[in-house]
Formats: sequence, C-alpha cells, structure tokens
Amino acid sequence: MTGAFVLDLEFAGKLARNALEHVTREYPNKLDHVIGANADIQSPRRLHPVFYGSFDWHSCVHGYWLLARLRRQFSSLPERPRIDALFDAHLTHEKLAVECAYLARPHSGGFERPYGWAWLLKLAAELGRGGGETAGWHEALSPLATAFALRLRDHLPKLTYPIRSGAHFNTAFALALALDYAGADSELADLIRRRAYAWFGADAGCQGWEPGGDDFLSPALMEADCMRRVMPQQEFRPWFRRFLPDAAGGEPATLFAPAIVTDRADGKIAHLDGLNLSRAWCWRSIAGSLAPQDPVRARALAAAQQHLAASLPYIAVDYAGAHWLGSFALLALGVDTPQAAPG
Repeated sequence: MTGAFVLDLEFAGKLARNALEHVTREYPNKLDHVIGANADIQSPRRLHPVFYGSFDWHSCVHGYWLLARLRRQFSSLPERPRIDALFDAHLTHEKLAVECAYLARPHSGGFERPYGWAWLLKLAAELGRGGGETAGWHEALSPLATAFALRLRDHLPKLTYPIRSGAHFNTAFALALALDYAGADSELADLIRRRAYAWFGADAGCQGWEPGGDDFLSPALMEADCMRRVMPQQEFRPWFRRFLPDAAGGEPATLFAPAIVTDRADGKIAHLDGLNLSRAWCWRSIAGSLAPQDPVRARALAAAQQHLAASLPYIAVDYAGAHWLGSFALLALGVDTPQAAPG
C-alpha cells in the first residue's frame, strides 16, 4: 500500500492473510442464537459449519467476501491457493445445507437482520462475478442467498420506518449492499429503490448529529450513498444539495472530522475505526457522483483521506477490530464504489 492509500498487492496480501487466520477461528465467539430447547445448545461450528469463525457470523461472512474480492482483483495474489482450499473445504452443498436448515428454524426469523443478510447477498454477488473459477462455490451458496433475498423481499414492505442507527441495524447500509445481489434480481432491485425513495427521498437539511460512541456507520453519509446508488445522477446531485446544503463549507463539521478511537481492545470503541473507514468509503463514492466543479467534491475527497489516515494503520491492532475491519478497509480503498443508477 502506498502513502496515498491505494490498494496494492502487498497490502492485499496482508488483508488476505489476516482474514484467512480469523474466518476459521472459532473462539471467542458471539452467537446470534435463540435457544428453543436443550438440543439447540451447540458449539458455533456445529450450528454454522461454514461461518463459525471471526467472532460472529456476519464478520465471518464478510471475511469470505474480502477473500473472494481480493482473489478476483489480484490474479497474482500469493494467498490465492489458500483461499481456494478454504472455499473448497467450506463452500460445499452439504455444509451450506446446514446453514440453510439453521435459517429455517422457528426461532431464526430475525437472525442477522439486516446486516448479515446484506453481507451474505454481497458475498453471493461477488462469487457470481468470478466466472467459471467460482461457479461451484457460487452454486453451493445460492440456496442460502435465495433464502435471505426472499426474507429481505418480505421484510422491506413491512418496515414502516427506516432504522437510522450507526451500527448493524442501519437500513441504508443493508440496501446498499443488497443492491449488488439485486442486479440479478430485478424484482428485489425495484423494491429496494422504491423503499429507499419512500424513506429518504424527501430528507433535507441533515443535522449530522454523530458519531455515537459505538458507531461504525455514519447514518448521514450512509443514507446519501444509498441514494447515490438508487437515483440517476441528475436526480442525486440536487437531492444531495438539499440533504447537506452546507457541505461546501464543511458543515456539519462532525461529518468531516474523523472519530477519535481511545481503546482498540474495546470492541465497541473499536467500532469507531470502522466508522472512519466507512465514512471514507462513502465520501469517495459520493465525490465520484458529483460534478467535477462541485466544491463539495474536493472537500469529500480530502475528508476521505483524513478518515483513512485516522484508522487504516490500526486495523489489526487487536482482535476486537482485526476480525472485521479488513472488509471495511477494502471498501474504503475504493474497490467497491459502483456508479450511480443509470439515468
């Protein structure tokens, strides 16, 4: 990685090695598990034979996404054989059938909603882009992805109000990730766009009252990036001016200043490194959809660099962050910034 925070083969290898170490590390483990009977008391690996590592299920899923993404982006990645061996051993029909069976349990209706749902769909979309090399893994994962897509399709119309938190329940983040998968599911894509317009289309004058003490997402910037994805560019630009009318002057200042992380061994405080990385991701994405002469563009790009500098060097300081921050670093470095919706 160069001083300009550009992803290169060396840093990609570091990210891959870190993920390879934690996606099969079973303990410590924080389950999202409702116990309905004594038989439900099982180890993480018995419950989730694929996604049992990385401290929690969703972090393991996006650890797999990171590996799949780096594998596709860097054909000369030295860790590729290890990634292939991991996927061959774990992304099998038999093991993923157990993951599907867990999802079908009576007490699993809210399992990992919506954060884990969206990351699983994003992983499926990534494997679907790999061509013949990843076709077998993609096929094995498809039943689980289909199950989550159906749940999302059922859930969104019932969600009267969006969840604007800075952590796992954030609606805009889930929609943004799920859109990757929905590119091959026009019905889901249309539903995501309609719900985003209904929830966020009239928003204006965002106050930017953030961050919260354990945020890893910016409610304001994540909403803006979600709308960038669902709106044609000629609609997004005036929407963004209404949403953050003083951004050219660096206001709200809270959105341009990186969060301070005081204890990277504290899992909740370490979330703030994720906030800095996800803000960098959003600012870079938003800047790419603004007109070249828009004064917000330069401020957004500068803010992205400041947020990267604040947290990118510290993503592997402690397992509290190391088990998940690599994925957010990969987003922040610009490999996942699709253009705005077509006009």
